[in-house]
Amino acid sequence: MSLIPFLLFAFVASITPGPTNILVLTNSQHFGIKNTVPPILGACLAASLIVLISGAGAGEVLRQHPLIRQVMSGAGALWLSWMSWQLFRAPAATLSLKTQRRFTAHAAALLQIVNPKTWMMALAVVSLFAPASEHALRDIALMALWFLIISVACLMCWAGLGKAVNRVFHTTVAMVRFQRLMALCLFISAWAGMLA
Repeated sequence: MSLIPFLLFAFVASITPGPTNILVLTNSQHFGIKNTVPPILGACLAASLIVLISGAGAGEVLRQHPLIRQVMSGAGALWLSWMSWQLFRAPAATLSLKTQRRFTAHAAALLQIVNPKTWMMALAVVSLFAPASEHALRDIALMALWFLIISVACLMCWAGLGKAVNRVFHTTVAMVRFQRLMALCLFISAWAGMLA
């Protein structure tokens, strides 16, 4: 396995904006970094497990059965649309800790499982970087572990950015505008992923 190219790929796949990153940012904004660690771990563990499963051959099902991939895309896009609507319509009075819904570890893991882009990324990782050796499963397990470490670090950066938002936007109006911008970004990323 070429470790440096794989690590670069894992970094780019994890740091670029997407639904999980946006939800981590908004969760951190409202609940702090400490309370955002569980969804980060849930998302990263699920994505790493998908890399491992894809390497073991199960990911090939999505490639061979586009209908399954389309159903997963549709379910994921609808769920993220609902989440973005919840973020968008939250009035200033409900942006307090008591009324905000947390992005949970379970929801973060489920988001990865129903996201065909995560499965396609895992298939790309396996097809590009997994060596054809007698220890292929061990090598894929190492890839999944490296992916876990890098994705946790990247999502922690997004959590830090979410916490910094509170220092930048001081007024309730500014916070609501930022919240609505994030809701629109979440909606766009959900449907862009579905249509891609």
